[in-house]
Amino acid sequence: MRFEPRLLDEIRARLPLSEIVARRVTWDRRKTQPGKGDYWACCPFHQEKSPSFHVDDRRNRYKCFGCGASGDHFRFLTETEGLSFPEAVERLAEQAGVALPAPDPQAARREQKRAGLADICEMAAQFFETQFKSPRGDAARAYVQKRGLTQETLREFRFGLAPNSRDALKSHLKGQGIPETAMIEAGLLIKPEDGRPPYDRFRGRLMIPIQDDRGRVVAFGGRTMLPDGQPKYLNSPETPLFHKGTMLFNAHRAREPAFKLNQAVVVEGYMDAIALYQAGIRHVVASLGTAFTEDQILRLWRFAPEPVICFDGDAAGVSAAHRAIDRIFPVLKSGYSFQFSFLPDGMDPDDLIKQRGVSGFQEETARAKSLFDVVWDREISVARLDTPERKAALEKRFDDLIGTIRDERVKRRYQLDLKFKLSNLFFELSRQDRKGGRKPGAEAAGGGVIGLARERVAVSDDFGTERLVLGLCMRYPYLLDRNFERVSGLPFVNELHIGVRDALCRIIDDLETAPVAGLISSFDDPLKDIMHEMVLETIGLQEQKQAEFSALNHRFPLLKANPPEDFVEAAFLHFLDVLELNALEEELQSELASADEHLDETSWDRIQALTQDLARRREECAREEGELAERAKKIRSAPPAASADGSAIASI
Repeated sequence: MRFEPRLLDEIRARLPLSEIVARRVTWDRRKTQPGKGDYWACCPFHQEKSPSFHVDDRRNRYKCFGCGASGDHFRFLTETEGLSFPEAVERLAEQAGVALPAPDPQAARREQKRAGLADICEMAAQFFETQFKSPRGDAARAYVQKRGLTQETLREFRFGLAPNSRDALKSHLKGQGIPETAMIEAGLLIKPEDGRPPYDRFRGRLMIPIQDDRGRVVAFGGRTMLPDGQPKYLNSPETPLFHKGTMLFNAHRAREPAFKLNQAVVVEGYMDAIALYQAGIRHVVASLGTAFTEDQILRLWRFAPEPVICFDGDAAGVSAAHRAIDRIFPVLKSGYSFQFSFLPDGMDPDDLIKQRGVSGFQEETARAKSLFDVVWDREISVARLDTPERKAALEKRFDDLIGTIRDERVKRRYQLDLKFKLSNLFFELSRQDRKGGRKPGAEAAGGGVIGLARERVAVSDDFGTERLVLGLCMRYPYLLDRNFERVSGLPFVNELHIGVRDALCRIIDDLETAPVAGLISSFDDPLKDIMHEMVLETIGLQEQKQAEFSALNHRFPLLKANPPEDFVEAAFLHFLDVLELNALEEELQSELASADEHLDETSWDRIQALTQDLARRREECAREEGELAERAKKIRSAPPAASADGSAIASI
């Protein structure tokens, strides 16, 4: 439905924005000036301790100066409660006492028809509930009792029973004056093609109403009560009210809890969703037996930016996850993704809750894999990489999948991360081939590739910082991408470090077309050795007992605490400053040495300029170092992200 700007302006004029926002925040008394329509609070969209969220009642706008969120009355409701824009307008119009215009006659007829069908579904739900409570429902009540469902849960989800009869519901609704054609349109009756009378779609089944965002009954799910009954679960067909590809079971209950927790859990079946809800996990929804659609994905993101999809850990669950990936990739956007939790083999969420309780379920979801990791596992698990052609085929599969992403920023990040992860994999494969098939890390600590590298890499003052910068580039490719020009011109001292830097820059410079496998095959043995060593450092293979040589893990141990991305980037930029500062000091020393033999006015001016620049850069580096150390201290003390060895940034 379209709304005239004049109508929206009238709603805004009647409802102060601060009144709407105040339901979600607490105003800061020191900064807020109600008389001027000027309000400040901690942002409801991200975690912060000092108020940077501003509401201006005069302009009817809000803006967070921390995360950038901004909008008006309607945007605030859509962002904090998951409402659609029309739903937000309807709610605020009712609060403001503003009458909404009547829809056009055709739309009014459609809405009237839908309302009529919803009334019929409600009558059917009440009939099923009555049957469930009657003597006919003995077996159904015994079944739900065996499943451990409480009376409160049965009432909340309105469990019912469809009698094992061809026309029990049909006769009941006929007695209420409902025509057969309307029952068929509501999906409650089946009309045979051979001309026989219509009959009840649901017979001998435990009935669970499916409700829309308003809580209206629009369809049903029925579980057979017969030991060998098929299908085990039966849903209503597509109707003017019910579209499987857009709906999520329990969405109307889960929306608010999901927003409060900034989390959403997605399960495969509605019985699983009901079991989790009863256990106290209220931010749970279920798909309705179909593969995820684009509409469902977008709806889930209105609940939380990274919903956790729970699948059984068996082959069917993994297969379902893989199908979901192909639907998710095209609509990925900045800040929004999915996580995947594969439950122990043979268990569904209901089983897990019964055996290990809510804490056991939460432990499993806390170990959820990122979408990136699931994609990687999917492709690598079926890949044979023993020939250049097969390596190229793997790269192409990744390229084709990433090519479906519409958001250019997300696409770039996936290209970066996957190219670098592929480079690590191909480095290892190349080395195994060269070493006669030995596995990575087979050399004794201090010998083999490590010993060779120690002979080839000069231990200079810049060794650790150079190694740290390269390790961060490999683990966080976006840092190299954002600072490409600066990194590509860094004054590295060691030749092999320069070779690693140039190889990484070549991947970035020709990200979309350069095949990684071909690039790696062109490296000489010393470069392959040092790249292999860098890979070990970057992935942190402690079991290789080579940790003492790992610049990334030991010169920057705070990485173990998973610090925020902006902190990692700030530290990375500081390390670049340190390398450039060291180069500047060497340049000054060279100028001073030359001045001992020949000093003229030009040399003197250059020495003065270098001295001033050096003093300024030293001061900046010292300030950066202090700020990073303070942030590191807070990160270490913030549970649960604590560094294992209690140190911050050893090189700062």
